Amino acid sequence: MPCPALPDGFDFTDPDLLQHRVPLPEFAELRRAEPVRWIPQSGNVAGFEDEGYWAVTRHADVRYVSTHPELFSSTLNTAIIRFNEHIARESIDAQRLILLNMDPPEHTRVRQIVQRGFTPRSIRALEQRLRERATAIVAGARALDGPFDFVTSVACELPLQAIAELIGIPQDDRTRIFDWSNKMIAYDDPEYAVTEEVGARSAAEIIAYAMSMAAERKRCPAHDIVSTLVAAEDEGNLNSDEFGFFVLMLAVAGNETTRNAITHGMHAFLTHPEQWELYKRERPATAAEEIVRWAAPVAAFQRTATCDTELGGRTIRKGERVGLFYASANHDPEVFDRPDDFDVTRDPNPHLGFGGGGPHFCLGKSLAVMEIDLIFNALADAMPRLRLVEDPRRLRSAWINGVKELRVSAGD
Repeated sequence: MPCPALPDGFDFTDPDLLQHRVPLPEFAELRRAEPVRWIPQSGNVAGFEDEGYWAVTRHADVRYVSTHPELFSSTLNTAIIRFNEHIARESIDAQRLILLNMDPPEHTRVRQIVQRGFTPRSIRALEQRLRERATAIVAGARALDGPFDFVTSVACELPLQAIAELIGIPQDDRTRIFDWSNKMIAYDDPEYAVTEEVGARSAAEIIAYAMSMAAERKRCPAHDIVSTLVAAEDEGNLNSDEFGFFVLMLAVAGNETTRNAITHGMHAFLTHPEQWELYKRERPATAAEEIVRWAAPVAAFQRTATCDTELGGRTIRKGERVGLFYASANHDPEVFDRPDDFDVTRDPNPHLGFGGGGPHFCLGKSLAVMEIDLIFNALADAMPRLRLVEDPRRLRSAWINGVKELRVSAGD
């Protein structure tokens, strides 16, 4: 039976909708009445020349799709649920070279290689440097005169530094990577005046930069992660193209998402002051996971059915797209007690903010959790009376739950 509370034409990937809010009431109604629902799209609005997609809203169903790549492919139409309507099909197909858009066995091969850069030892080796950077970032924001933008002064910096430290990008080049990654995901937002062509050029710049790094390490290996990943292709390492696309993925998956988690987390603390007081007092180790559950920095990814199959009582035909809505899954009352409460002591917390499990579970989860812990500990130490000045300005995007600006004050 169709969900009665969902208006005709409602589209969970509409960037105009997501610029204003996450549609949590509509998700709740779908989870109750029609947890797998066909969402029609007309006029090639998403760039796929099809009729729409299935919205998957329950935690269990999002997990099922995520853990069955043989039924639900990331490669056929990529994991990006909505492109610009003018995108060429070959531009979509080119993105299959990114790990995010691969299926096993190719995904398995590449992921086994890049995991070398995300071992617990590799992440621990970054901790002290990132702790020092977090302290310096917050001190710099604390020294600003008057209210400031939390996104540009605090949230954006540590994720960029973490990725740059991980793969050895020189300090002088880091702002270029940040600028390129911003342009890659901002094509839906007219404020940035970034066309899809500019976004594509920015992606090409990141790939070229990374390929140059790879070529240099092959000529002159060093004791760093880049050398580990690329120095000897015949021994199961990445070739230059693969390394370039790996860095491209990090620029979004490791930079943009963690930045937005930090920003949403700060906004949640400032609109739930009792949680900020609790955090400052107790520093619970569970806080970072609750911030990611609450933030759901990726609004949605998609899969494409490889054959006719059943999900949530609906028949999904081969070739149809399936949207995985993580914010909805993270508010599923069948899984979470009081899901609409922001609770930094929540435990257990089986949220899907890092993906629904399976082959595409977030490679950098431990690094992201470390960054979130470090920056909020630094904020609690240096700016305990931080306060909200203006409501956040959200990014117009079909699949990134992003914040462009969050005006705050040190509160002194």
